[in-house]
Amino acid sequence: MFEELEQVKEKCLTCKKCSLHKTRTNVVFSGGIPNNKIMLIGEAPGYYEDKKGEPFVGKAGQLLDKIFDCVNLSRQKDVYICNTIKCRPPENRDPLPDEKSACREYLDKQIEILKPKIILICGRVALNSMLPEEGGITKVRGKWFDGPYESKMMPIFHPSYLLRNDSREKGSPKWLMWQDIKEVKKAYDTLLNK
Repeated sequence: MFEELEQVKEKCLTCKKCSLHKTRTNVVFSGGIPNNKIMLIGEAPGYYEDKKGEPFVGKAGQLLDKIFDCVNLSRQKDVYICNTIKCRPPENRDPLPDEKSACREYLDKQIEILKPKIILICGRVALNSMLPEEGGITKVRGKWFDGPYESKMMPIFHPSYLLRNDSREKGSPKWLMWQDIKEVKKAYDTLLNK
């Protein structure tokens, strides 16, 4: 499994299938730990991710780590993290359809190789890539969908959205995320006990 993932990564590191290769500092292939339990699919690398070559390392990534930590999960032991595209779009704009299309083979291979039981779809852009017919993230976050290889997929808010919405009151984005992550942890614990 790891060897196959490395081969896909090696191919991705030299990819020039779209124009983003001209402006990237680093390809951001993945982070966390390869496993068949939880995969988080984010949107696209940002400034800090492009500099470091790893997903979710800025403020949003720090918040994501805290969210996982609240339910005793961590990227070092439990979660594999990747993005819909592997290179940073200039000025952190949304990825264009041709960029997502060019990069899709890498994401599909990551899913195919790991066959995760739980896929967290993190944010609007990832939702539009994975479940394009479902519409907006606020309507579908926290719901389970059938995914590839008998996985269960749940859309969740992107941590950068939570950083912009500070309230923790009942019904607020942060409160909703807390409900969602508890549901994810419950599903994860069920997997471990099978």
